[in-house]
Amino acid sequence: MSVAHIHLQAVVAPTAKLGSGVQIGPYAVVGDGVELGDGCVLHAHAAVQGPSQIGRDNVFHPFSSIGGDPQDIGYRGEHVELSVGDGNVFREYVTVSRGTVKGGGKTSVGNRNLFLASSHVGHDCHVGDSNLFVNGATLAGHVIVEDFATIGFCSPVHQFCRVGRYAYVGASTVITQDVPPFSLVVTERETICFGVNKVGLQRKGFSEERMQSLQTAFRLLLRSKLNTKQALGEMRASLADSADVAELIRFIETAERGIVK
Repeated sequence: MSVAHIHLQAVVAPTAKLGSGVQIGPYAVVGDGVELGDGCVLHAHAAVQGPSQIGRDNVFHPFSSIGGDPQDIGYRGEHVELSVGDGNVFREYVTVSRGTVKGGGKTSVGNRNLFLASSHVGHDCHVGDSNLFVNGATLAGHVIVEDFATIGFCSPVHQFCRVGRYAYVGASTVITQDVPPFSLVVTERETICFGVNKVGLQRKGFSEERMQSLQTAFRLLLRSKLNTKQALGEMRASLADSADVAELIRFIETAERGIVK
C-alpha cells in the first residue's frame, strides 16, 4: 500500500482521512471532515472541504472548490454533506456545494463524470454516472441529472428540474422544465425539443432497432397532432416492447414542471 504524497506547502486538516496513493500538490487544501479515497489527486490550489466523502481516483484541478458551503441564504452552518463516487474529473474553477437541511442534507455525484472548467453543481443536487458538464454548465439547487447526459456550454438548469439519461442540452440553453431522456434540446428562438439525440445514442452503441423505436416515439410526441396524453397512449399501444420508450413514458408522467417540447 503506497502512502499519500503531500506537498510541504499543502494544507491538510488533522481530521481528514487520506486513502492509499493520494497526491496533494502545493497550496492545495483538504478541510476538516474530508475523506479522500485511494488514488485521488489534488493539483496545486485545489480545495476540498467537508464533511465530504470522496471515492477513488478522483482528480481535482487547480482552483476547483469542492464541498464548499451551500450557496443558500438560509444556511446557518448545519451539518450537511457531499458524497462523490469514483473516477470523476473536476477541472479548473469547478464548484460543487454541499447540501442543505431542507434539501435532505446531502449533494451527491456518482462515477466517471467530467466537469469542465467553471461548471457548477448546486446544493442538494444528485448527479448520476458518466455525465459531461461543458464549461460553464450550471445546476441550481435540487437538480437531478441521471446518467450519460451532456449539459452544454453556459447552460443553466433551473432548481428542481431533472435531466434524463442520454439527453443532450445544447450550448447556452436555459432549462426551466424537465429534459426527457434520450432527447436533444437546443435553444434557438425558444427552447424546444428537436427529437432523438441520434448521434449521441449511436456513439453509445444503441442498436438500429432501439433507435427506430425512440424515433417513432418522439414523432408521436412532437410531430403528430396528438396532445401529450394521447401520444403516450399511442406509444403504449404501438411500442410496448421497447424498454427505452417505457422509460420515456415514465419520465414524462412523473414530470412536475412539464417537459421541453
